[in-house]
Amino acid sequence: MYRFFVQPQVDQKQQSVFGYEVLLRKETDGHWSVPKNFTELSLAKQAQLLEKLAGQLKTKLTNQVLALNLNREQAEDDLMLGTIIYLKKRLNPASLTIELTENPTIAEVQKYSLFFHQHGIKLSIDDVGTGSNTFDRIQHVLPFVDQIKFAMQNYRMAGKADQIPGALEFWKRVAHEYRLEFILEGVEDHHDQKMAEAEGIVWHQGYLYGKPHLVDDEAQPQSGCI
Repeated sequence: MYRFFVQPQVDQKQQSVFGYEVLLRKETDGHWSVPKNFTELSLAKQAQLLEKLAGQLKTKLTNQVLALNLNREQAEDDLMLGTIIYLKKRLNPASLTIELTENPTIAEVQKYSLFFHQHGIKLSIDDVGTGSNTFDRIQHVLPFVDQIKFAMQNYRMAGKADQIPGALEFWKRVAHEYRLEFILEGVEDHHDQKMAEAEGIVWHQGYLYGKPHLVDDEAQPQSGCI
């Protein structure tokens, strides 16, 4: 069985939840884990799960954001554009952001940008500065996207926590130069929160505000103040 777990995205300045990143999980023998391959569940099936989740979160009433990850294989699927656009129409008026987890080509992002923006869908580059999403590789697609996300946890897991302040300052300048929304991931404690505030970063995501978790009709995450 597959379900989406959710993690809140918060506006620290407004003290409110503005959206949720949705993270696919698979249940095996009573335990939930990250699927070995995210394509083992079709994008169409994931869209159905996301539509059901939106009803549980009542995002249509609050106009909150749902952020869905797409890897390279999913993004290259010929049916992807139609599936995502059809999903957005069913989610209206809730907002939808597509997070690209692996650096796309310029031609791909130009195509996604053209069609997604016509339907009010935002494009985000996830995990900037780590993996394949280095500045050299994504620089020329930045004019076509709406948002970048900087994940402090990636640096910590790689034993490079000391590089976070400098990298964060760099990517904050990139976001300003390209007029992009900026979300800081990996905000785990009040020290991280204060550092973000000192940098003028108000959109946060991380364990301080909640770990990824299941949602049901009886126990919904808070959609107002945090």
